[in-house]
Amino acid sequence: MSKRAITTDIVLIDIIDFSRLRMDEQLEIISYLSLTYKKMILKMLKASGIPMDKMLQGMIPTGDGFYCILHPSLRGFGPILGLSFIHFSDYIAKEYPYFKGIRVAVHTGKVHHFEDILGNENFIGDGLNECARYVEIKNLVVSTVIISDSAYESLQAFLEIHKDFHHLLEQCEFRHSSLHTFQDKHNITHKGYLIWMRKGGIIPPPKPSWLASPKKP
Repeated sequence: MSKRAITTDIVLIDIIDFSRLRMDEQLEIISYLSLTYKKMILKMLKASGIPMDKMLQGMIPTGDGFYCILHPSLRGFGPILGLSFIHFSDYIAKEYPYFKGIRVAVHTGKVHHFEDILGNENFIGDGLNECARYVEIKNLVVSTVIISDSAYESLQAFLEIHKDFHHLLEQCEFRHSSLHTFQDKHNITHKGYLIWMRKGGIIPPPKPSWLASPKKP
């Protein structure tokens, strides 16, 4: 295991009432969700001109959803990616009447690389556990993303650097709630915000500097 922790955005997608579905429905929806989200991410990468490993460090299945571990250079983009997942899930709901949507949580925290028993790269760390606490909030409003206070700070820093994204979110009528405080099942206090866009959309990550800067004559 690498001893050096990575501090980055973690996005957790959780399928609502997944355990209540029949086994064939579970298989159908998780397969379709994985396929369509993969296509969505590939389109985002094409628009931004970056390879997969410069956007996502890894994806971890949870059974009823998955974690997305973002590249540290995109810290602060996690909440925007979460909003894109929420927007795209509305189209999936039209295909499957039993699909009730997804819950999305975002946290900026620490994770560690490690090699699993099959020799594949995997992740572990407090950041994953912290992110899971947010998606467990009862009565989470549909079409919103719950983000931790640290993820909110990362988003603000990201928008300071990428002014065009600040303008883009204004066009999408981005909104956020006041600060929420709640206790998890271990009686640990967490703080975070609900965020949403009145005009949803899929927003690709920023282009890297070598593509964004004009070429010298």
